[in-house]
Amino acid sequence: MRAVDKAGKTVDFLLRAKRDVAAAKAFFRRAFASQGRLPRKITLDGYLLN
Repeated sequence: MRAVDKAGKTVDFLLRAKRDVAAAKAFFRRAFASQGRLPRKITLDGYLLN
């Protein structure tokens, strides 16, 4: 998983063996904590929905 800013630059990433709900929650917790604020918008690629 990867977080990018408006300019398309990578802000944070998480590499795990499984891309499941637990991995997504861990990623968002870490990404939000490192940025110090919540994002205005989150866009998903749909991979977790399959």
